[in-house]
Amino acid sequence: MANRIVLNTVSYHGKGAIAEIPGVLEAHGVTKAFVCSDPDLVKFGVSAKVTDLLEKAGIPYDLFSEIKPNPSIENVQSGVAAFKASGANGIVAIGGGSSMDTAKAIGIIAENPEFADVRSLEGVAPTKNHAVFTVAVPTTAGTAAEVTINYVITDVEKKRKFVCVDTNDIPEVAVIDSDMMSSMPKGLTASTGMDALTHAIEGYITKAAWQMTDMFHLEAIRLIAQNLRGAVENTPEGREGMALAQYVAGMGFSNVGLGIVHSMAHALGAVYDTPHGVANAILLPTVMEYNAPCTGEKYREIARAMGVEGVDGMTQDEYRKAACDAVKQLSLDVGIPADLKEIAKDEDVAFLSESAYADACRPGNPRDTSVEEIAALYRKLM
Repeated sequence: MANRIVLNTVSYHGKGAIAEIPGVLEAHGVTKAFVCSDPDLVKFGVSAKVTDLLEKAGIPYDLFSEIKPNPSIENVQSGVAAFKASGANGIVAIGGGSSMDTAKAIGIIAENPEFADVRSLEGVAPTKNHAVFTVAVPTTAGTAAEVTINYVITDVEKKRKFVCVDTNDIPEVAVIDSDMMSSMPKGLTASTGMDALTHAIEGYITKAAWQMTDMFHLEAIRLIAQNLRGAVENTPEGREGMALAQYVAGMGFSNVGLGIVHSMAHALGAVYDTPHGVANAILLPTVMEYNAPCTGEKYREIARAMGVEGVDGMTQDEYRKAACDAVKQLSLDVGIPADLKEIAKDEDVAFLSESAYADACRPGNPRDTSVEEIAALYRKLM
């Protein structure tokens, strides 16, 4: 079976990279842009770093900011209506996963109106047309939504998140500029950074992993271990390192999938509106311990990438423990909660576990699991 890699057509990296956006839009014939960005980014002037450039270049745009942290079906429907009313022929997505996931869904439905029922996009949707031309500009160093073929929407009515996988949704152009991330508060920097680490580790050990994606994931783990603490302290080097790390992780996991850390985090986000990065960070070390027996020698390389010394002299049990301990320490150092005691309720565990088992990320997990085993993992953290 062939291994497939899908990436952006073009990506721009480095401080000041957003200056490329007007020229990119003009080169692709975009006469009016539909800017998707969340309310906080608009309020604090982050989105304006890009819209000011559009204004200076004489490119008209409409701003859509009806976006929630865990975007809902209703958010998408409102966005599709606003896009159609705007007369725009290109999208600029500015933000974290929420803004970009909303923009992806809007762009897909606009070009594939037969999927106007947002729920019909769940799983691998057989869309025929690529989404509206999109430039994606991340403001967090975590989700890598600018380079993935995935997006996640919340079904508020059914209290569940669903994953959509579609090669037609990937933004044609990604602009990764650490200046766009410099205003992130410590907590958000930490949680999105741990989300990126979860992408890298789950992508590295997932059943579909192969040589090329292993290369991406190990480098991402190394970069995150070296730079996340600095990014949380807002050092320029830390910000630059994390901007690259999260993108490199996305290049990998988008093409091979993830595992039950994400499945369990999606359930927590749907039921409690838990920030995705926080949920991943809390779950990751415990799920790593659970998955360890089915990972061969991979935890040795995770430990090495995390900066653990002497791994070649360790037994398998020792380097597996060292990898888990290094992840726990990084999470502790950047201030992530250690458990779910303040988040999850025992009476919800059955529903959470069933939702996680049904999640699209679960089949990629290296260890085959069950609803009962997932429930035991939740309870271990409560």
